[in-house]
Amino acid sequence: MCCGIYAYCLQTVTEDNAELLKSFSATALHVLESVLLSPVSSMESLLLKTLVAGTIWNLKDVIPCKSQAEIINALLKILSEVLEMDAGETVIQMKEAEMQRLKTAAEAEEILENTNGDDLIEDDEMEGISRKRKVRRKTFVSDLLPATDKELRETIALLTAQQTALEIIVNMCCNEDPSDDEWEELSSSDESDAFMENSFNECGGQLFSPLCLSHEVHTALTNYLIPKKVFEKTAFPNSTAVDLCSRNPTWKPLIRKMNTIQCRALLCLQSLVSLLDVEHLGGAAALQTLAQHLSQLLFSQPDFAKRADFLEAISSALRALLQTMASKNISQCMTPDQLMTLCKGGIHSSNVGVRVNVVSILGITGSVLAKEDGTLETLKNIGCFLLEVTTKDPSLVVAGEALDALFDVFADGKEAERASIQIKLLSTLKEFQPVFKMKIRKEGKGNYSTDQLCVLDNVKMNLRRFIAYQETVEKRLTS
Repeated sequence: MCCGIYAYCLQTVTEDNAELLKSFSATALHVLESVLLSPVSSMESLLLKTLVAGTIWNLKDVIPCKSQAEIINALLKILSEVLEMDAGETVIQMKEAEMQRLKTAAEAEEILENTNGDDLIEDDEMEGISRKRKVRRKTFVSDLLPATDKELRETIALLTAQQTALEIIVNMCCNEDPSDDEWEELSSSDESDAFMENSFNECGGQLFSPLCLSHEVHTALTNYLIPKKVFEKTAFPNSTAVDLCSRNPTWKPLIRKMNTIQCRALLCLQSLVSLLDVEHLGGAAALQTLAQHLSQLLFSQPDFAKRADFLEAISSALRALLQTMASKNISQCMTPDQLMTLCKGGIHSSNVGVRVNVVSILGITGSVLAKEDGTLETLKNIGCFLLEVTTKDPSLVVAGEALDALFDVFADGKEAERASIQIKLLSTLKEFQPVFKMKIRKEGKGNYSTDQLCVLDNVKMNLRRFIAYQETVEKRLTS
């Protein structure tokens, strides 16, 4: 148990700690590698190996290049084995084992009590102790038996290992964020527009470089079937396991851990869908199946809007999946009614991430519908919803995302052009443009990160372009 605590501390302190990495010796790395290659004797040893895997990933920059592929392969082999295990079945088996152990201990205690029964009665008569007092003494005997919670500790170790494994995979998929220093000279004033426009054009329309995976990580992820195993973890926890845990105060906290694993799996799925090729995700049919699965998860919960962690995780996964499907022209399976139910439920969340996700989902789906016939009314509903978010949401980040979504939905298509006229898109955006610029100037610095301000400046620049485009559309359709 102590080893696990030390390993957890080591994984934590080695994360994003360049100074510490310099002091790591080859001997220390060999010690970690030996733990990684040791046999698994229990769930706690499995957790230890998982934490060490996370530490080694944090140390990847000091590992010799010639060993990188081998190390990454070993790491993902461990993570794959951890995710392979059925946590729900383990909970059930361990709880049953605990119940059997306690029953056996109680029976042994009862036999011991009966064997010594005559002596107890003689003692009671001599000391004048009542029958009631003897019953109380028997209860104390049970309470004083050595307490063991092996089954509970083993189960918690597995759940923690699976949560940690999913978090490590997400870290493997994350690209390095641009440093604040890169943007420290960037202001949210009008003078930054020229700089932003030049940068935007030079990057071919992309503000930031896309996420990418190294060949070694990509190969290991697919060889060990990580996407499939992550997908399996996105299901709701085993109902029998949840029921068993809910009846016992010491096991009840495990329900939250099982729900956390589901949320981590959804966030991990988001990263994998964003980074891997469609072929490595199983092809178009697999993505459609995944979309149906996520929709069923979401709409099987009538109170989904109240579960902030779950809603943020599943909306993030849906956003990434729908974006990938749209970019590959794969037909989507969410109905307009489902789409608006999700957005109306999510837009009132106090979590900015949820609001950004649902607005983005609306933009992605709307841009697909804009190219189809017979979608006028749906596009009008989407447009009105996005305009309301743009003008009323207190967060500039959400407002900026809503504007981006409007640009995507109404950028092209006859139905989109007709809808834009009917909802008075141009006049509303013209009226909002100076308000948006003023809010960025007054609220931006101090409230938002440099990355966020950079994106908001980009949105401001695109708003000017989009208004000019809409003026030509309106002139053509109304002349």
